[in-house]
Amino acid sequence: MSKSRKPSSAGNWNAPFRGANPINSSVVIPGSKSVTNRALVLAALSDSPSTLRRPLISRDTTLMKNGLIAMGTVIADAYEDGEHQWRVSPQELNGPALVDVGNAGTVMRFLPPVAALANGAISFDGDARSHERPLGPVIRALEELGVQVEHEARYTLPMTVNGTGKLRGGEIDIDASASSQFLSALLLIGPATIKGITARHIGSSLPSMPHIEMTVQMLRDFGAKLEINTEQHTWRVHTSRLHGRDLVIEPDLSNAAPFLSMAMVCGGNITIADWPAITTQPGDQLRTILSRMGAEISFGSDGLSLHGTGSIHGIDIDLHNVGELTPAIAALAALADSPSSLRGIGHLRLHETDRLAALTREINALGGNVREEETSIHITPAPLHGGIFHTYEDHRLATAGAVLGLVVPDIEVENIATTTKTLPDFPGLWSSLIE
Repeated sequence: MSKSRKPSSAGNWNAPFRGANPINSSVVIPGSKSVTNRALVLAALSDSPSTLRRPLISRDTTLMKNGLIAMGTVIADAYEDGEHQWRVSPQELNGPALVDVGNAGTVMRFLPPVAALANGAISFDGDARSHERPLGPVIRALEELGVQVEHEARYTLPMTVNGTGKLRGGEIDIDASASSQFLSALLLIGPATIKGITARHIGSSLPSMPHIEMTVQMLRDFGAKLEINTEQHTWRVHTSRLHGRDLVIEPDLSNAAPFLSMAMVCGGNITIADWPAITTQPGDQLRTILSRMGAEISFGSDGLSLHGTGSIHGIDIDLHNVGELTPAIAALAALADSPSSLRGIGHLRLHETDRLAALTREINALGGNVREEETSIHITPAPLHGGIFHTYEDHRLATAGAVLGLVVPDIEVENIATTTKTLPDFPGLWSSLIE
């Protein structure tokens, strides 16, 4: 039962309020963006067609799909037994073409190496924020591999990749400490190069290792041969033929975070359908993290269920490998019964926005007590009040605001439409579970 709301300010979304009324719901989370976009790239580089079942249909995945189509890949929508599918038919990649990356990290980092395999000029541009996001390691790697890249010495967007239809590959050093996507981008094209790719990470610790593991596993699923030397931080992908697959896309477990939070802040139970028993997705660590914060979690035939115990405990945790979970955990920490420290997340300053600064600013504007350091935030729970929760065009900021709005009256989330990046209709799905 949701409380009646005062009219929102122009363009803002009234976050549905539920208070201490327990929830008892089940929800189907749309497919994983990370899996969908990697599958699209690998399917486009395969030697036979692929069928991607239950793909995520969102802004980021549509940008990836359209970028591959612009280079010549044929991708058709299909439906079978009410299930949405993308059928990917590999073709020769050719320019000239223009690729809109929006503000999608996977698109702006995965597709330039793919463009290096094309014959012709492929130009890349995107939203204003995309011009500020780091891309240098990918551009430098391509240049060291002999690819001509036009970028006006800025090592960022906009840029043009001038492909010759083939790429020699070889050994390359890359600093992927700002984003694991830099390394994944090179590994994904390794099988299609003449010599394969041997990539050695030379920077500080790699963030989001589960995403590297996802890339490796998906390459193997499509038929690639890899060797990994963890001590030397080296990944070797051999030249090989990738084979098309019939693949069911897993639900996006990171997007489950705000929905699981519902039962934690309101009490009651929520079940996430089709939670995989084995997965490389970082979101799977929510089971451990939320248990430490006071939830009771169980697996059953219906999926993963979370029971809210009525208490949310603070947590001191290193989120370096699961940084994308930070906004949801920060929202819970602001409502906890003890302080929290979220550490190892300096790389989040380079995401859709500076997430550490944004979370600090927005929670504090509602009466919170958040202290920001270079690679961490420290949250001391304090009474919160209503207000506008700004999102900075960041989908995970928007869902964090929605979590706070469950138990804090009169929160308005600015630009809730930014959630279309990974959730096609977040407001509708959220409200359907609250009413």
